Amino acid sequence: MNDVFKALADPTRRRILDLLEERDLTAGEIADHFDISKPSISNHLNILKNAGLVLTEKKGQYVIYSLNTTVLQDVIKWLMDKRRRDDE
Repeated sequence: MNDVFKALADPTRRRILDLLEERDLTAGEIADHFDISKPSISNHLNILKNAGLVLTEKKGQYVIYSLNTTVLQDVIKWLMDKRRRDDE
């Protein structure tokens, strides 16, 4: 869970997740939305992948990134359970 919160703490990574919410994208397509280097985008994608927030699928020479909603659902459930416990 710590990796997830660390990944979500960065605004660039949150923006990448917003883009992937709309549709699956390649790293190049993601990079087109930012004014930073492709290696920096790759680093952000690796952090998201290691946190389990994105999934990858190799298609030919491209890697397609998609949002892993299961992990996000787990985080939301944890937050809601915590809030419920705090309210008791």
